[in-house]
Amino acid sequence: MMEVKPNILIVDDDEVMCRTLSEVLEKMSCEVASAQKGEDALYCLRKMVFDLILLDIKLPDMDGFDILKEIREIDSDPLVIMMTAYADVQTVVAAMKAGAYDYINKPFEIDELRLAVKKALETKELRGELLRLRYKHRDKEEEEEIYGVSPQMDVVRELISLISQTPRTPVLIQGESGTGKELVANAIHYQSRRRQKPIIKINCSAIPEALLESELFGYEKGAFTDAKENRPGLIELAQGGTVFLDEISEMKPSLQPKLLRFLETYLLRRVGGERDIKMDVRVITSTNKELAQLVETGEFRKDLYYRIKVMVIDLPPLRDRKEDIPTFTQYFNKKIGRELGKEIRSVTDEALDLLLAYSWPGNVRELKNVIERAMILARGDLIAPEDLPLELRRNKVERASSLGEKWVDNVDGFSPLAAVERRYILKVLQEKRGNKSETARVLGISRSTLREKLNRYRLNP
Repeated sequence: MMEVKPNILIVDDDEVMCRTLSEVLEKMSCEVASAQKGEDALYCLRKMVFDLILLDIKLPDMDGFDILKEIREIDSDPLVIMMTAYADVQTVVAAMKAGAYDYINKPFEIDELRLAVKKALETKELRGELLRLRYKHRDKEEEEEIYGVSPQMDVVRELISLISQTPRTPVLIQGESGTGKELVANAIHYQSRRRQKPIIKINCSAIPEALLESELFGYEKGAFTDAKENRPGLIELAQGGTVFLDEISEMKPSLQPKLLRFLETYLLRRVGGERDIKMDVRVITSTNKELAQLVETGEFRKDLYYRIKVMVIDLPPLRDRKEDIPTFTQYFNKKIGRELGKEIRSVTDEALDLLLAYSWPGNVRELKNVIERAMILARGDLIAPEDLPLELRRNKVERASSLGEKWVDNVDGFSPLAAVERRYILKVLQEKRGNKSETARVLGISRSTLREKLNRYRLNP
């Protein structure tokens, strides 16, 4: 992970002092710029973003207090330490009233300077943390574990483990709505070295187009009518952490070039600003649409598409990994039970059959909602079929109550052999609760043959 060094501006007309302070601060892993005149300092501020400014009160062209006032007009974010050889009380009070963070008397010891700078940078970091708390970046209940026992989810977990070890590689998570794309983003972030920094989540479809750019990149004072002060964007708040752009396919074409520029340079420019801010974040995106098709129709930029899909994680729908349903059911029983103050041990075999037979168009999210509803309705400590929604109880897709039931697919009254075999395998799997060894034994075939048939019929339970 690349560390973004604090940016410090030294404003002092003494060239030797500037050089000495620069050497000290560079050894403290800071990026340093210097100016010997007030106008030069203000020019630097208009072109760069600084975390801390060391400002001499006496300069040849401007008074330090006038410069401090101009600094606050340009950017209220950087902290200012005034350097003065006139340590009278009136000067100190005036500096604090004008917006200075601290002051230091000339001549000073190098250790004294180091301590003042360290204290100021810690304060700056704390202010950033407080600002981030306005946005929910990690709830106590937020999940970072990926559940599921299916081979597909084993692959997903392996990819997460590999990706989390890379410092900045962009990741694209693809999958239908409700498959758990946000959980995968959480897992990548919290398994990485960025875990101590925030993960900022932005739903590209939830923010109006007119506001999305300023929400993402922030804005400078005066950028538009209501911009009365500088405001960092959500990407800036994620400094050192992760940005999760959910539903990236909904991002309008007008904003896509700006995101591409950021991903190519990791330099951020606020709306209405002229200064670039160096960022250290990982960008994770997700989509429930086929981005390749949107590229073909011109709705999504090809260069941005290839930039965000350096690593791709495909999340399979729940209907293709039905052996995960019992696992999720038990997990939701415990999780939702704690929230409702209700203890449900499990589901009955009949209820589980209905859950396994349903196609789950809403995927894991729909399953969670169904379990929550069933837990509210359940009268005992087990979820029964009558506690499930009507569409599950009426569902007869890929189900048969007995082997003698007519399985008809064609108008001539007969079914293809493959369709009958598929249904029968699914029926046995349901009866054996997803146990492949038992299913193969009942069917009279080897486990490897069963695996081939599961893949062929896209059952994968």
